[in-house]
Amino acid sequence: MSDRPVFVIGCPRSGTTMLQLMLHSHPRLAVPPETRFVMPVYYKRRAFGDLRDAERRRALAEWIAGDRSTKFRELKLDRDAFVRQVVDGPGSLGSVIGTAFRMYAERFGKARWGDKRPSYVKHTDLLLRLFPDAQFIHLIRDGRDCVASLKEMPWYTLDSFHAVSTWAEAIDHGDKLRRTLPDDSYFELRYEDLTDDPVTELKKLCAFLEEDFSPSMVSPREAASVAVPQHKVWHSNTHGEVTRSRVGSWAKRLDGWEIALCEQVLGDRLEANGYELTGAAPAAKEHVSACNKTMQRRRNSRMRKSMRDRFNRLREPSPVAALLTTGQLALAGVPQQRSESPELAERTG
Repeated sequence: MSDRPVFVIGCPRSGTTMLQLMLHSHPRLAVPPETRFVMPVYYKRRAFGDLRDAERRRALAEWIAGDRSTKFRELKLDRDAFVRQVVDGPGSLGSVIGTAFRMYAERFGKARWGDKRPSYVKHTDLLLRLFPDAQFIHLIRDGRDCVASLKEMPWYTLDSFHAVSTWAEAIDHGDKLRRTLPDDSYFELRYEDLTDDPVTELKKLCAFLEEDFSPSMVSPREAASVAVPQHKVWHSNTHGEVTRSRVGSWAKRLDGWEIALCEQVLGDRLEANGYELTGAAPAAKEHVSACNKTMQRRRNSRMRKSMRDRFNRLREPSPVAALLTTGQLALAGVPQQRSESPELAERTG
């Protein structure tokens, strides 16, 4: 059975939390609430030094477990036990990070872990440095619905031009991943198809993950109580049955000028993913210009960050790739050791 890590990616408000719960409802998969330490730890890796040194691993583990910005508390893990496992574990950045998620899976007696954060769609190259055998599931939703939903979120403080840009970026990154990653590493599915026929779509997804389909995945509301924090009221729909009630609701939630802008700027991407256009009148030139400027500023910012990271890669303080899965251990020539308890082994087959 596979033990490769699984990452759920996509545009925010595309249904990734629903998919997270479906995966978490599988008897072998554990996908926790969103944390905020994977990317910050990666970008701060030089500050923690050579992680082949046990005391440096300890310092990093204590930062992950103790800093409130990381949301490590959402995993509900014993802090001391986490630090101890990191100190005793492999000396690589991915191993330190992966230990937290592996322990989360062990909380539920599961053999395999995943992580969900929509913005990961823009950072798959970094995730593959950390977890070279990772599998990515890209959930795609009608961009107009995503823009409409983003506008309504209490945490989203940007304008409609940024919302349009966010969906375009997710689709463009997905196109690149589809072209460059092996078939067993990248999988796409549409929110609309998943909510229309969850059994069929989840069976396809399980085949990609090399897992048996479990009917429990179709009604994941029970998992919401442990995998979706109560304070995230914008995920209230995940506590009920899978529904198509929000499909196409953008028609009533977007202003006319926003519909026109979406269809003009995103039209090719929408149609390429099977979404029909309304034939709205062309968007105002000032709106198109403002949106294009926003997209260019965001593109320039990503390029600057990418260049800084490529420079830092020339001076890595320690190994990056995780040594936690059977595949990665085999590549490294490390003899496989069973770390799970007899009880976990019995539960996971």
